[in-house]
Amino acid sequence: MSSTSKLIAFFIFFSSVGLTGCASQQAGQQAEAEAQASQSDNRDPLEPVNRVMWDLNWEVIDAYILRPVTVAYVTVMPDFARTGLLNAAQNLAEPANMLNNFFQGKADEGMDSLARFTLNSTVGLLGTIDVAKKIGIARQEEEFGETLGTWGVETGPFLMFPFLGPNDPRSFGGEVVDGTVWPMAIINSNFAIARYVVSALESRAALIDQEQQIEQAVDDYAFVKNAYFENLKFRVTDGKSGDKELEDEQLDDFAEFESMLNEMESGEYDEADQPQ
Repeated sequence: MSSTSKLIAFFIFFSSVGLTGCASQQAGQQAEAEAQASQSDNRDPLEPVNRVMWDLNWEVIDAYILRPVTVAYVTVMPDFARTGLLNAAQNLAEPANMLNNFFQGKADEGMDSLARFTLNSTVGLLGTIDVAKKIGIARQEEEFGETLGTWGVETGPFLMFPFLGPNDPRSFGGEVVDGTVWPMAIINSNFAIARYVVSALESRAALIDQEQQIEQAVDDYAFVKNAYFENLKFRVTDGKSGDKELEDEQLDDFAEFESMLNEMESGEYDEADQPQ
């Protein structure tokens, strides 16, 4: 996945998380949390420069270039052609997915990536048709930056690159390594550029319906930065950390409810103690 695709992907991820969180948090609490994170964040020692780059990316590059081009692409390009191009672009990353799954000790997922590349590159007409998905072999996307994360390597400082968007040394280095894996290492530059452009346009198209989440944020830069790190954590742990936090919260709620029932049964529960 390219850096631009990552920018869109974590927007979508964090927006979906934010929709759930809004049901249980007050707007004032969210604003206070974002402000506090922005004031003292040791992940972001270059914040003044990064904020300038974010404004350039979101208010200029996206507003006047990426979004208009994306809208035109979605309007003009037939759905079947878009799907075929995206499938072909994603298929080129399957060998890297395979190696990174193996490096992380996930042999079954690595074999799935190998099977996907073999099937889609042959029966699937150079990856334009996702034959593997049709027979139940799901895509197991892993990047070398995530592999480093599972090995205990820290992300390093938050970086906001012009055009590329949010990044960090670990992820950026991982993308360089993934780009050296066959067949990415041998395809010509024009084809590589076309692959990244298609991925970026499709990812940006998926964000259009979620733009309001960013616009409504008290501090859009802090929102994006926190979303980026949440997405990194989610991807490195394969979502297990988020599931654990949700499970712990549910257990706490159940324990509180069970305690209330016990008090009611013993006659100790007082209506005045109910939460308002």
